[in-house]
Amino acid sequence: MAKTSLSAGEKAPQLSLPDPEGNEISLEELKGKWVALYFYPKDNTSGCSIEAMEFTKLKDDFEKENALVIGVSKDSQASHKKFIDKKELGITLLSDEDTEVQQSYDVWHLKKMAGREYMGTVRTTFLIDPEGNIAKVWDKVKAKGHAMDVLDELKKIKGE
Repeated sequence: MAKTSLSAGEKAPQLSLPDPEGNEISLEELKGKWVALYFYPKDNTSGCSIEAMEFTKLKDDFEKENALVIGVSKDSQASHKKFIDKKELGITLLSDEDTEVQQSYDVWHLKKMAGREYMGTVRTTFLIDPEGNIAKVWDKVKAKGHAMDVLDELKKIKGE
């Protein structure tokens, strides 16, 4: 499976996407904060649920570090709302139905499963600094324990 061509030190591509209530969230308006931006394949699947619930559990810890957690997938706003309600998530999920943002972050790739090929999201996380630069990239993420890895790296980068 391919990995993103983006790396630490680069400017994070801009994004402006809707949350489940239809509010546009843009990276530009989040300047001054750290952002843990994670891309995931599909709402209400096992790995994606684990990842979202672990980020939710650590939400307060991220906020203490002046960081927001934002998940992005191809799912619709309605799908995100159901996912948030069902799993009692406390993080922001954004809809990228046309995959434009996923393509700009180079996480939309050809995947193979059960002998069939299809285009899909490669689970990838970007830690973006308050100036809008990529501080760290995690490629081909394994969901379990990942949220804590991101939090630990954030603290390390900040020198805590």
